[in-house]
Amino acid sequence: MNLSSPTISSPTTPSVATPPATPTTGTPLFGTVLVANRGEIACRVIRTLRALGIRSVAVYSDADADARHVREADVAVRIGPAAATESYLKIEAIIQACRDTGAEAVHPGYGFLSENVDFARALEAAGITFIGPGVESLNVMGDKIRSKNHVTGYGVPVVPGIAEPGMSDAQLIEAAAGVGFPLLIKPSAGGGGKGMHIVERAEDLEATLATARRVAASAFGDDTLFLERLVLTPRHIEVQILADNHGNVIHLGERECSLQRRHQKVIEEAPSPLLESLPDGAEIRARIGEAACQAARSVHYSGAGTVEFLVSDAAPDEFFFMEMNTRLQVEHPVTEMVTGIDLVEWQVRIAAGEELTVTQADVVLTGHSVEARVYAEVPEKNFLPSIGQVVLLDELPDTASGKVRVDSALLEGLQISSSYDPMISKVIAWGEDRAEALDTLDEALAAYTALGIDTNVEYLRLLINDADVRAGRLDTGLIERKMPEFSFRHPGDFEVAAAAVFAAAMHEHETQDAGTGPWHLGNGWRLGAAAPRRISLGTPDGGIATVQVSGSLARGTATVGVNGGPRRPASFRSTKRGAAELTLGDESRSYALATVHRGPVPPGPGNPMPTEMFLGNEGWSCRLEVLTRETRLARVLAAIEREEGAADPAVRSPMPGTVVSVSVSNGDTVEAGQVLLSVEAMKMEHQLVAPLDGTVHISVGSGDLVKADQVLATIHPAVPTEPSKAEDTIEEAVIAMGAAE
Repeated sequence: MNLSSPTISSPTTPSVATPPATPTTGTPLFGTVLVANRGEIACRVIRTLRALGIRSVAVYSDADADARHVREADVAVRIGPAAATESYLKIEAIIQACRDTGAEAVHPGYGFLSENVDFARALEAAGITFIGPGVESLNVMGDKIRSKNHVTGYGVPVVPGIAEPGMSDAQLIEAAAGVGFPLLIKPSAGGGGKGMHIVERAEDLEATLATARRVAASAFGDDTLFLERLVLTPRHIEVQILADNHGNVIHLGERECSLQRRHQKVIEEAPSPLLESLPDGAEIRARIGEAACQAARSVHYSGAGTVEFLVSDAAPDEFFFMEMNTRLQVEHPVTEMVTGIDLVEWQVRIAAGEELTVTQADVVLTGHSVEARVYAEVPEKNFLPSIGQVVLLDELPDTASGKVRVDSALLEGLQISSSYDPMISKVIAWGEDRAEALDTLDEALAAYTALGIDTNVEYLRLLINDADVRAGRLDTGLIERKMPEFSFRHPGDFEVAAAAVFAAAMHEHETQDAGTGPWHLGNGWRLGAAAPRRISLGTPDGGIATVQVSGSLARGTATVGVNGGPRRPASFRSTKRGAAELTLGDESRSYALATVHRGPVPPGPGNPMPTEMFLGNEGWSCRLEVLTRETRLARVLAAIEREEGAADPAVRSPMPGTVVSVSVSNGDTVEAGQVLLSVEAMKMEHQLVAPLDGTVHISVGSGDLVKADQVLATIHPAVPTEPSKAEDTIEEAVIAMGAAE
């Protein structure tokens, strides 16, 4: 039985099926290219650079010193501290890194500086090629107000709204009546769905505008806003284009990105199930594709770009221009999977001056592809971003057979930081048709393992198996409507038994050579039958599960009982590194398992029990804390407080971040549910509210950096509460704890 915990190692090859290479045309390409990004997109670009024989340069912040893209590049350069404004958004640092490494060109990836016209100008002034469109394209399409007004003159339809630069809140409020409600507030300099806000009533507009300006200024350095009519039951369909510097513009079909939450895409696919379902879908595809090409021609576009449209589900032959993303999109792999064209390679070739050798007639969409974005977050807690360390990683199933691609930034041992976007990887599947692609994606997600961090993988499986999603009945509001119907899994008896048996097996393994005689065995030896091992586990909901393990796992005589329930024969078998099969009675289940030891004493015969255990299967995972007497007592007392219904007067930060606004002052009287302050983490703003009525004491100010679980405010109750009964029950709790031990 192999009971060792997984060791931290870095992969030597990316877990991805690479698209077919584009034939070379003989034009010399670049010798060295710097990738001005991080995470999975940096790894993705580096992979193509390696295939082209181009030396790659990675840049990294202090938070990313051990990141995967740093390991995979030929050269890596530190550019600053963790804050993006001091590293990945610092133009001078990027250009200096180019000079230091001899980089002739920069690939910006997406996000950060990818659509920054000042960055493109600075590179041009330094004699460094920007692998992206020219300054004109960035200048026009990088501003949503300017771009909408611009493409209208070229026959591209746009959504009704008000889009004029420099409008104040008062002017926007006055203009809103003409736009109509519900409406959408959008940041002019934004992208990726960040900073957009739906307003359904006129009376909510003023407060929402203030929030939208603050978010826009923080995320994009520009608080310019515009208003758009909210198209009901809209579908988000975008068109991928390629354009060279010789006048050639083609489109590579469309992608449907209607499954979104907070205006950020979650599931993307190509081609669109809407167009595929229509008798005249091919004709609409040609029309929307030509509109996208016309938008690109209007700014003399060069490189890869995406034109996004809103399409009404009720009138699918009508489409409205939303924006043009002048960069590679997160979801570009689905287009690569159905066309066989490496978009990054063509970005590099076009920037080097090559002419497109692919014509519109050459573009054929084969099969169907679906992408799922994997985020470090807790969907059940309103998609709260999560941090932690990856302790076990297995992202690509053995059964993939070339139909699954994983673009990832993860490594075992990698620490997920709160400094950046919570997206950590993408799982992309291909099938002969949409049903097969969804089935393949579901199978891949079920096999996806990333223990040590919370992810949305279970949620992704629930979503792609929803009846409406399977039927292709999609719109951008579907996730919000469906979320209350989803039932999330929690650890049951089988899971806590698996964790306890694994811990007991580790205990047996570590103590088998501890010495001879009853004083050294550590197995509950006594006259007659050995005492059962009682293992207390803390569950994610704050509860306690007590597991009794009797007999010997090594000799096959073990029995297990959970929370005083019936004892069942148990056996435990390691199947591969980080995986095991538990049999309880007649039922067997397989789990991914990993352990963590925290504290000053290293694991060994003197400290055989881990402090934390992570397990998962079928895309679900959880963390279980191995409780000591002290931590068990703390949970018992906390449970008593919860039963009494006592509200915690302390308002804590859910994760590390930055305080971006404080809505109240010390000594203010507040009501339960009133917003006190906002914390930004992982590019998302979290509003913290008063847990009860009372007088508030604020401990932080705007701009302060805060830690996870740090007390940011305290509420002094308006009505004195009755003394807690918890103190009266400490003795009972201690006795109960001792009995369980």
